Amino acid sequence: MTNLNNELSTRLDQLNANSRQQLLCGGLKGIEKESLRIAKDGFIAQTAHPKALGSALMHPYITTDYSESLIELITPPFVEVKDSLDYLRDIHQFVYQHLDNEILLAASMPCGIDGELSIPIAEYGSSNIGRMKHVYRHGLWHRYGRTMQSIAGIHFNYSVPETLWPVLHQQEYSPLSLEAFKAEAYFGLIRNFQRMGWLILYLFGASPAICKSFFNSRPALMAQFDEFDNGTLYHPYATSLRMSDIGYKSENQANLKIDYNSIDGYVNSLGAAIATPYADYEKIGIQVDGQYRQLNSNILQIENEFYSTIRPKQITESGEKPTLALKRRGVCYVEMRSLDLDVFNPIGIDEDKAYFIEALLLSCLLQDSPKTSDQEHQVNNANQLAVAHFGRKPGLELQKGQQKMPLQDWATEILVAMQPVCVILDQDDADKPYSSALAKQQLLINNPDLTASARILEQMTRLKQPFARFALNTSAEHAQDFKLNKLDKLKTQQFTEMAANSHIKQQELESQPQIPFDDFLEQYFSQN
Repeated sequence: MTNLNNELSTRLDQLNANSRQQLLCGGLKGIEKESLRIAKDGFIAQTAHPKALGSALMHPYITTDYSESLIELITPPFVEVKDSLDYLRDIHQFVYQHLDNEILLAASMPCGIDGELSIPIAEYGSSNIGRMKHVYRHGLWHRYGRTMQSIAGIHFNYSVPETLWPVLHQQEYSPLSLEAFKAEAYFGLIRNFQRMGWLILYLFGASPAICKSFFNSRPALMAQFDEFDNGTLYHPYATSLRMSDIGYKSENQANLKIDYNSIDGYVNSLGAAIATPYADYEKIGIQVDGQYRQLNSNILQIENEFYSTIRPKQITESGEKPTLALKRRGVCYVEMRSLDLDVFNPIGIDEDKAYFIEALLLSCLLQDSPKTSDQEHQVNNANQLAVAHFGRKPGLELQKGQQKMPLQDWATEILVAMQPVCVILDQDDADKPYSSALAKQQLLINNPDLTASARILEQMTRLKQPFARFALNTSAEHAQDFKLNKLDKLKTQQFTEMAANSHIKQQELESQPQIPFDDFLEQYFSQN
């Protein structure tokens, strides 16, 4: 029996002893998937977000991320993994009915960059909230450059079954209120994921190579990499360069000490970063020649600027700060953010990944989760960087506690600990989807050549294709798949009506009197 099994035993054994283990089933799963729109010439699309898709500000499921060309597709939360992925496919099919000659890039790392200004910043209309979203993105441009913001990924949203909480609360004789107990347990889940989240990069990382054009604004970084061909840089053992330090590489974020040991610590430390001036950003200016360059000159403009692999989330009301929503109503779900797009799958994620991630997050909840020290936080980050750059390197060791441990051994230990959770989640399903997904990941641990990152480099080598050509060809194949398999008329009508309604909502918002933008920002940041 491994250490992880011992840690799992208390919470899970108590559920088993009381025949309540089935309460682990039925958590809600939602997907958020970003994709760059690419024009016929292979470059990032310069067209506006297609009007037929609705208002990016008001549509609940089809919006944009940083760029007008970086589309974001969001599913509602579902109990069944299959329903979440079916809905994601439906959105893709609807989107492809309105892309004309454009395609969605299937890869996380961008290609088709023709300089910084070829990445158009997203527009959200004339309302104060729309202006705030746009100005925030302008701030990201001045702080990090636009290229960094064109990276795409998948966020996996998961909420623990609501019926489980009262039982855990009771069986542990917690003196906390139920809401406080939930928050404490969710933060325990988050800390455990930070300890072992490197496993997501190893198993599902799909960004081992990068177009050289990605480094046009930061050429000094190119020296870190090997040259695959004239247009491509890579690391031979890389898994997820998207999740490496070439992303949001900034000294201020690297030095931030966000507290994950409690909800109050998290809210306070993140709030302090949003309120603390930063000299380099003061040099940028807030308003220059009457135009906003950023929302403020503090370490973070708003909460979303802080990049993390997993976030505690609460559904926000209109204009409400995310930290304030957490403070008022606790944690509703977690957002796992370290998943690359699966370049081999038309919707970027398959059922096996989703089953595995749900089981991993539940295992993180059930395990003992000590508070994290600054030193452990640094170790967790170092492990993630090692796997991002060199995860498939033979003999790679990671730091676990006070000792070094071979990646394969630690990964196997985590999977062994997940087995009882997968058995419970399978319930009476004869196909045993969770256990099957677990077994498939063990094959990837045993043989790194089976991972997506290895398969991408193998195909690029065999076909003698630079990363951009490989990514574009694969994307075109996915586009053809969606064009051949069209959305049925009823669902098309539903999405069409949603798009029309979102435009109406934006028009209604913009027709209302707006207070001066300066006053709006002051009110927003003064919420407490």
